[in-house]
Amino acid sequence: MRRTPSSPAKSVRSSRRPRLTLAMTALAVLALGACGTAKTTTGDEGAVRAEAVESRQPGPTLAEIKAHIEQSCPPPGAPPAAPPSPQAPPPGMEPPADMEPPAVPTTGPEVELNARDWCAGALHEQRIAEALLDLVDPTPTKVRTILNDLGYADDRIHDLKQSGATTQFFLDLREKGGRLCLDGSAAGQDTVVDKCVAPATGPFTPGDRNQ
Repeated sequence: MRRTPSSPAKSVRSSRRPRLTLAMTALAVLALGACGTAKTTTGDEGAVRAEAVESRQPGPTLAEIKAHIEQSCPPPGAPPAAPPSPQAPPPGMEPPADMEPPAVPTTGPEVELNARDWCAGALHEQRIAEALLDLVDPTPTKVRTILNDLGYADDRIHDLKQSGATTQFFLDLREKGGRLCLDGSAAGQDTVVDKCVAPATGPFTPGDRNQ
């Protein structure tokens, strides 16, 4: 799934998907020292929070993620890494001679996010997707609760809305001149969290999703 902005003020979604079945080494190491926290709530709010977070295993806190980014990711403004050279297909698997080569992206996360954003985005993608995978009936209220519990403030969460059994959202993760945002679809085991490109300056404006 890919989003093409109609103007520079719209976010663009990455075509890459996180490999949710593979635990990232950095997150696994951070999780060893992480512990769960509980907030005191009452009434319906408390019931929603309990239902939303009860199946989520304690993992690294947002502060630990940010500390890891500072220590391990490239400095702000670092250019994206060069894409890997295409590998020759095995004998007998060559594509037809008249097949057009895949288009080289000229916009979107592949070319607009710097190396630090790519590094940080992978960490945020993984922890958010894993927190949402086992969420039953992912309503906007439950998804917001999970994101808040992970440490993401309400002013970073945008365009949270439900479509059928899926709740979609954007998360503004811009910092230090970066343009990183995440475009998420919470749908149980079909949950997807992708990198996207936020406006360079000014308020965050989500782009239109192309379903």
